[in-house]
Amino acid sequence: MSDRWVRASEISNYVYCRRAWWLQRLQGYASENVRELEQGTRYHQAHGRSLAGAIWTRRLAYVLLFVLVAYVTFLLLMSLQ
Repeated sequence: MSDRWVRASEISNYVYCRRAWWLQRLQGYASENVRELEQGTRYHQAHGRSLAGAIWTRRLAYVLLFVLVAYVTFLLLMSLQ
């Protein structure tokens, strides 16, 4: 039994192509498309950063909407007195 951990990305590699996983994991062969893999990694990192920015922008919009509703409610309640 091997003491090496199997990562989730390795499982997806295995499902995609068992032979490629076997060659890389057990036989020690390296991928020939290293440049393309690095480009894909950079793209996904940039996409993740833009997604995180969009999430924070949405949260800010919710806070501003809440403040606006609270302010309008306050004005309405003050005008009734």
